[in-house]
Amino acid sequence: MSAITKALVAFVHVADVERSIRFYADLGFRVGNSVTPEGGDKPTWAWLQSGEASLMVAQASGPIDAQQQAVLFYLYYDDIAQTRAALLTLGHDPGAIHYPFYMPGGECRLHDPDGYVLMLAQI
Repeated sequence: MSAITKALVAFVHVADVERSIRFYADLGFRVGNSVTPEGGDKPTWAWLQSGEASLMVAQASGPIDAQQQAVLFYLYYDDIAQTRAALLTLGHDPGAIHYPFYMPGGECRLHDPDGYVLMLAQI
């Protein structure tokens, strides 16, 4: 019998946890939990949640190299055009919407502050 995975949550190292919290808030994520070390004034880890989507972010121990981010994160929305327009209004720079054969509802690309690639898509 194979293992049964209940959930999968991405865990990424970031240059600034507070900055990532602010960025992902524009995508609908809220802090579910965070850790600020004793005597510290900034969180070094946070669990972010939006609906059934979860993401953990943690303070990196070294520099983040945007060219080395080799993972794509797919985030799904009911209306990709509306989502893209809202992000533009908030000052983000999502790319143009494309309609590849595997995503007939459309998708666009957005980079987070650490260079991770977010594919925003509508199925």
